[in-house]
Amino acid sequence: MRSNDVLGFIFAGTLDDKIPELAASRTTASVPIGGKYRLIDFVLSNMSNSGINNVGIVAKSNFLSLTDHVGSGSAYDLSKRRSNLTLLTPYGGKSFSNLVETIYNMHGYIEHCREEYVLIEQGNVVTNFDYSALFDFHSKNNADITLVYKKGIIPAGYDRPITIDADASGKVSQIFVKPDNTAEESDFMYGSLLIRKELLMNEIRSALSLNQLDIKRVLQDAVGKFRVFAFENKGYTAFISSINSYFAFNMDLMKKEVRDELFNPKRPIYTKVRDDAPSRYGLESKVKNSIIAQGCVIDGEVENCVISKGVYVGKGAKLSNCIVMQDTKIGTYTNLNYVIIDKDVQIKDGRSLMGFDSYPSYIAKKSVV
Repeated sequence: MRSNDVLGFIFAGTLDDKIPELAASRTTASVPIGGKYRLIDFVLSNMSNSGINNVGIVAKSNFLSLTDHVGSGSAYDLSKRRSNLTLLTPYGGKSFSNLVETIYNMHGYIEHCREEYVLIEQGNVVTNFDYSALFDFHSKNNADITLVYKKGIIPAGYDRPITIDADASGKVSQIFVKPDNTAEESDFMYGSLLIRKELLMNEIRSALSLNQLDIKRVLQDAVGKFRVFAFENKGYTAFISSINSYFAFNMDLMKKEVRDELFNPKRPIYTKVRDDAPSRYGLESKVKNSIIAQGCVIDGEVENCVISKGVYVGKGAKLSNCIVMQDTKIGTYTNLNYVIIDKDVQIKDGRSLMGFDSYPSYIAKKSVV
């Protein structure tokens, strides 16, 4: 299978309802993460690095931020003569209420694309994944459908998670929806799959004709009818399915082994470039075990924090275990611990705010505290 014969199809709004604070004015895929990235940067970079040239992003609402970030796709090398990045938004009263209808309503776009296969991905997953290994596995096994799974405990926030049962060769014998043993380690299928385009559209049309609108039931029915295989993602993977998982992932970035795996120079993670001056550190500033993006002014103390571009931290301020998004201004002699601060927030002098590692506080975009 040639990588340029695969259409990338990304659902940007995966689990929007599970992070209502962060997704109030944006879709999940455009949530800022790691100081300078958005969630969608990882899946788009994975596709580009694997040779996929044509990508469609399905965004059902709050997609202005996403449109501004991905633009024409040039940051991901997807705006060349034979490359394309398309943002697919609701039109003509079409329904986005479930995946079956959503995919069907995009049939004009999908069938017009020249690619033979479709790679479906979710916009809430952070991983550096080489799809070429998936393509080889799919071809070698003459598979009709290949599901990507992660071995481990099912993340919180998935109301009807999917787990799979497969033999040593990877052939799937059974798919379980909302299994009873969610607290135990299992093969968790998180919504990534590779399928032939013609087969996908045939199954979607068949499901609609039977009023079967649950894509998970469609996958269950496919076992036995088709050659369904499972491919394991063995690398570091984070699922942003709650405010706690969002906080935990950003804190994970303090670990060198996590950064080394996610930001592999052989498979770089691309993002929209914002030209800022280098960050400046005052004479009395102290920074420990933190990620500081460019364009910041740090005059206070920062420890175990992720600080985005253009942030100002005033003199005497103390920040610990915080995530601060871009262009936020933090006043002098403030004390912040376990706080997530959205974009363009102003925290005035002398304020104190504290959450906990299992329940971080959140300050909404453009708030004044």
